[in-house]
Amino acid sequence: MLTRAGVLLLVCSLCPVAAAETPAPTYRIGLVHVGAPGTCILAPGFEQAFARRGLVAGKTVVFERFGAAGQLDRLPAMLDQLVSQHVDLIVTCGYPAAVAAAQRASNIPLVVEHAGDPVETKMVESLAHPGGNITGVSQISTELSAKRLELLKEAVPGIHTVALLWNERDLAMQMRSNAAQVEAKRLGLVTELLPVRAPNDFAEAFAEMDRHPPDAILLVADALTVTNHQAVFDYAVAHRIPDMEEVNYLADGGGLLAYGPDEVEEFNRAADLAIRILHGAKPGDLPLELPTRFRFSVNLKTAHELGLTIPETILVRADDVIE
Repeated sequence: MLTRAGVLLLVCSLCPVAAAETPAPTYRIGLVHVGAPGTCILAPGFEQAFARRGLVAGKTVVFERFGAAGQLDRLPAMLDQLVSQHVDLIVTCGYPAAVAAAQRASNIPLVVEHAGDPVETKMVESLAHPGGNITGVSQISTELSAKRLELLKEAVPGIHTVALLWNERDLAMQMRSNAAQVEAKRLGLVTELLPVRAPNDFAEAFAEMDRHPPDAILLVADALTVTNHQAVFDYAVAHRIPDMEEVNYLADGGGLLAYGPDEVEEFNRAADLAIRILHGAKPGDLPLELPTRFRFSVNLKTAHELGLTIPETILVRADDVIE
């Protein structure tokens, strides 16, 4: 028979075991991307940004992933499902996904990525005080458009006309297109405007370029244009037209040049904001982040196919040279 002291000793000896077996709180986060699975916030790198901060998928956090693959009519049902699951937070990639989340999940904290400039599109009140249930990582369209066109002109000095392909159904991309047009004019470049709204529109865009051949192509990146990027690359190589991309992985896929925010940094910033919200911060009180690190990629294999020699001044500034 155990004495009273023995009972107390036994209870105390079990306390560390009980404490060790107490599960950490598990959060549920919805991820909604307008594009394809495996890209943007659905890429492994986004989950890894949380893991570096102690939120490990399947242990301390559960990610509910949704990729619309460019089919925007699927977004409402995706958001409704996340609302019914009572997720703690929603992270979106792409302006249409951000708008759908703001409309259909207004009571759930929202972190937006790749949604253009949320102030410019009237999603939030200001960078410093977004208000409502939204914060995230903003984009700086004017400065980035200027830099992309400057690098394109330096890499291929003889260009004069730049074909601009963008999704005119996406307000954020329309505004980025507007910024590119302004910056092109400042640099003495002429823009050939080729708006698209659906996959079938690319054939007409190519036909227009057949009628009025441009010297270069700037592809404004959203779910529609990125999903159809291979057709653009094939056309560019066949007609020996240099291109500039807005996301770096498109240079790996065959684009000549790419300049954009460092994706790892964007993921880290979004993860930091998400964790602050999960720990009690109000999203509307968290200033929108701005990218501070950028990557410049050059694909020399594509340059060879286009018959171009990339200046050394461009190569020494590139973060990634693909051979």
